[in-house]
Amino acid sequence: MKYGDIDFDTYLKTHPDKNGYFGKYGGAYIPDDLKKAMDEITEAYFTICKSSKFISELRRIRKEFQGRPTPISYLERLSAKVGHVQLYVKREDLNHTGAHKLNHCMGEALLAKYMGKKKIIAETGAGQHGVALATAAAYFGLECDIYMGAVDIKKQAPNVARMKILGANVVEVTDGLQTLKEAVDAAFAAYLNDYKNCIYCIGSVVGPHPFPMMVRDFQSVVGIEAREQFIEMTGELPDAVVACVGGGSNSMGIFAGFLNDPVEIYGVEPLGRGPKLGDHAASLTYGSEGIMHGFNSIMLKDENGDPAPVYSVASGLDYPAAGPEHAYLHDIGRVKYGVVDDEETIDAFFTLSRLEGIIPAIESSHAVAYAMKLAKEMDTGSILINLSGRGDKDMDYIIKKYGIR
Repeated sequence: MKYGDIDFDTYLKTHPDKNGYFGKYGGAYIPDDLKKAMDEITEAYFTICKSSKFISELRRIRKEFQGRPTPISYLERLSAKVGHVQLYVKREDLNHTGAHKLNHCMGEALLAKYMGKKKIIAETGAGQHGVALATAAAYFGLECDIYMGAVDIKKQAPNVARMKILGANVVEVTDGLQTLKEAVDAAFAAYLNDYKNCIYCIGSVVGPHPFPMMVRDFQSVVGIEAREQFIEMTGELPDAVVACVGGGSNSMGIFAGFLNDPVEIYGVEPLGRGPKLGDHAASLTYGSEGIMHGFNSIMLKDENGDPAPVYSVASGLDYPAAGPEHAYLHDIGRVKYGVVDDEETIDAFFTLSRLEGIIPAIESSHAVAYAMKLAKEMDTGSILINLSGRGDKDMDYIIKKYGIR
């Protein structure tokens, strides 16, 4: 399928280019002493991603350890509530550790093992990436340091406990707003000091090349599975695919399976408390081109042009930029990006729980909320939602802040 000048038959092979750019977005804006480390990762990845030994090992892990493929569930009662459109969810909440994050963490840890690294380090917001990486480290016998903002540590206590039980060293970050951006800053600094012995396993489709590409590739299993499963269930493609977007790993994973199809694709950003700067984290909706954490994308900026303070009720979405591939897909119009606020998100959290017996992560609840609104605008059709994670980690926080509705 062609979209403008872009041939999506070959898109995943031609994007990014050899320098890591999706159009003008992406690249590797990093110190010279870190460039050598990134080149080493790129070379290792391109070597093993074509290796039958690596591919067969990753497939075995996905089947025997992660429990893939995850199913698609039809939401009969929620569909009846919103009108005549049929809603489905891809159940990444049933992936081992409870979210999509393990899809790329097992791949990155296997890459680290191949490269002879002894330690893996990362940032985490909601804690799902941290738990997944701690799980991968335990599986492969690697050391693991997880950097997490002090605010998120308080909000996500169950995941902090899980990381520690799995043997990870959780490093509390107390700079700035003490959330995801600051955790990334701290993790990058630690990696810069010890890149010869460790690998930084970025938790989303962000950061310098090759990470936006590599994480997308590992996560594309979600979209590949979902496309095949949906056709098997219904005999046709969905009319729309919806997923939440912070950095954007879960969404790029499912989008990758449908970019070459006549399917409407929607990315959902957190509007938080409203459109005022500092009250949301909707970078693609309100941001402009800028460089942070080693990549060029669309980001929210303060009056000095630096990354702006952001907020979201979802710890995994409070990041001031989207991945560069999202910025590119936004600019060419292949993916439409919208927003939902905190109130709509929490309402969707309780609605899905009560009507379908599925407690979603707050991050995933953004996608559910948007799909519910979209369904009311459509006369007929079907919507596939990526349920990127389960809500166990969020229950204490939601009950304390919002009560039981």
